[in-house]
Amino acid sequence: MKFGKVADPSGIDFSLPEDHPGTASVLSSFEKPQKPTLYVGCAKWNRADLKGFYPRGTKDELTYYSTQFNSIELNATFYRIFPAEVFEGWYEKTPDNFRFFPKVFQGVTHWKRLNDFEAYLNDYLLNASNLKEKLELFFVQMHGTFGPKNIDRLEPFFQAFPRDIRIAVEFRHTDWFNDPSVAKALYALLEKYQVTNIIVDTAGRRDLMHMRLTSPSAFIRYNGANHSSDYDRLDDWIDRLESWVDQGLQHIYFFIHQNIERASPLLAAHFIKAANDRFGTDLHIPNSNNPKNKY
Repeated sequence: MKFGKVADPSGIDFSLPEDHPGTASVLSSFEKPQKPTLYVGCAKWNRADLKGFYPRGTKDELTYYSTQFNSIELNATFYRIFPAEVFEGWYEKTPDNFRFFPKVFQGVTHWKRLNDFEAYLNDYLLNASNLKEKLELFFVQMHGTFGPKNIDRLEPFFQAFPRDIRIAVEFRHTDWFNDPSVAKALYALLEKYQVTNIIVDTAGRRDLMHMRLTSPSAFIRYNGANHSSDYDRLDDWIDRLESWVDQGLQHIYFFIHQNIERASPLLAAHFIKAANDRFGTDLHIPNSNNPKNKY
């Protein structure tokens, strides 16, 4: 993921901001779990991006990927509506504990911009439903120019999803977060429909580190900078997530990206090991077949 990429990451202050006051209020409605639900993965499973990850002779990338990770942030579904049988195939290739977080088709979010979107959304949901219980929640990414002037489009969009489907939304227009009155209205709407507010941690867009949870789920899109600071940043996230779990956080969804994606599995292994130690979870620590992929 090259979103937020900078030429020199050494000059970026990567420290995590303080929590938004509303986060504690949301989490206070839930008891501290014995251990949180934890899903960690990459954005893609294709060999071209994850160079060095797949053993020689691997015949099916998803089948192998799903032995190493328990989830995928499925970006491919943003670009086209795959046929039902493709989703069925993905379901069959993965183990029972594997979960998909498919990105909603761009026709809904970018072409229609949540206006007259129903035909695209209905086709997409119908086909994606073939992931069955392995569909954890849908990932909605709004265009960077989709700003607060379009806030009236959000409620009809949220209402278009069946009640048993959960979604998480990433807003990229900075005015959603730097205008207090706009942010207040947005957070209230997300809480009303139990929509998870995605946090994006990337070097060049620190304005998206709103640290405002709107559900008992933390959905983090972490973009490393292919820099030595990447590992320290992950350790900071473990500390913050532990604080949220103590307050009542139930679910952690953590997806790791890199400007050069081949390093993502190593970062994920570091994060999973630390999370297992801290939260008492037992996620498999993914293998890496190429130690040159450290950054």
